[in-house]
Amino acid sequence: MQKKYDEVPTIISCKDLDYLTDMFNWNYEAVKFANSSYVNVSDSELKDLFVDIRNVHLNNLSIIIDLLDEKGKIYE
Repeated sequence: MQKKYDEVPTIISCKDLDYLTDMFNWNYEAVKFANSSYVNVSDSELKDLFVDIRNVHLNNLSIIIDLLDEKGKIYE
């Protein structure tokens, strides 16, 4: 039985969710790598580079989370 909608529902397909999950995991692993690398180096230029890398990937994580929770929408 098909539902009839007055408006298009807000949904994410399983394939899209799998892709977003993969992107999240890739960026999360990059953040963890940058954090551990930062701790293990003494060169200040490398430390700055690892901070920049971490910040880029943290921003990516934030974007992915915002896609999943856009304005508090509940996905069906």
